Amino acid sequence: MTATATRSVPPLVLISGPEAVIADRALGATLDDLRSTDPEIEVIRLAAETYEAGALGMHASPSLFGGAKCIVVADLDEAPDELQEDLLAFLAAPEPDVTLVVTHKSGQRGKKVLDTLKKSQARVLEAPAIKSDRDKTDFAMHEFRAAGRRATPDAVRALIEAVGKDVRELAAACQQLVADTTGTIDEELVAKYHGGKVEATGFKVADAAVSGNAGEALRLLRHAIATGVDPVPIVAVLAQQLRQLVKVGAAGRGRSAEVARDLGMAPWQVDKARRGLAGWGPEGLAEAIQAVAHADFEVKGGGRDPVYAVERAVLTITRARTGR
Repeated sequence: MTATATRSVPPLVLISGPEAVIADRALGATLDDLRSTDPEIEVIRLAAETYEAGALGMHASPSLFGGAKCIVVADLDEAPDELQEDLLAFLAAPEPDVTLVVTHKSGQRGKKVLDTLKKSQARVLEAPAIKSDRDKTDFAMHEFRAAGRRATPDAVRALIEAVGKDVRELAAACQQLVADTTGTIDEELVAKYHGGKVEATGFKVADAAVSGNAGEALRLLRHAIATGVDPVPIVAVLAQQLRQLVKVGAAGRGRSAEVARDLGMAPWQVDKARRGLAGWGPEGLAEAIQAVAHADFEVKGGGRDPVYAVERAVLTITRARTGR
């Protein structure tokens, strides 16, 4: 009995979407499924940027020794015309012992191939973009649930604040916590592993400034600078915190989950912003945002002393909150 007769993976697979972490996992899981049925399956990888005309047909042709093959075509969205033509020719007459896996990040390039794959009943595995903090929260929570671990909302918030924007680093951080710890993953545990990172430091400074605690904000800022933290990401976090206050303040009183969905935020961020709005008025927020915009200009080369620029912005924010 051939591998194609018993395998769980269909002959055609499309991995669609821009999120590299999810796409890589989908590809890995597909190859693992194929190998579980046929450990000897030959995996051939073709990259769009280095493709030479006719290569797909050559690799897809039956070998003298027989055996199943999996051909992985990466980045159809960057494919030259020759690769698209070869894919369409293969799809018109596929080889019985060949599994074709195609990845496509986004855009219209390769649309005819995409449409043909879907019409040919290809298995479609989605890799949607993880951009908003809500997306990252859902992603991290899923990572912990999939590992059979419970994580508190505060722990997930702290982890996202510490790791920053990189989804691959977020995934690695979740895996590290799962592998190295036991029991419930809480904020204290996250701080132990990730509390010293640049992003986490910036959020601590911003939290103190937005709450009006000038002394604590300056202490944290000066400690961060003394340990080598660049002023640029700290200013970026200050700006983000203030923008969230404005967005949540303008959104009204709806349920946190509904407001979060409308704003592309996580529910915990909405709750945090609502707590942070106490003591703020429209004029104070406007003044604080202007101060951060000026600091952003200065720390990116427009001023002589980036550290002084951030300190001045922090003091302006704390004064603007209380109206003093």
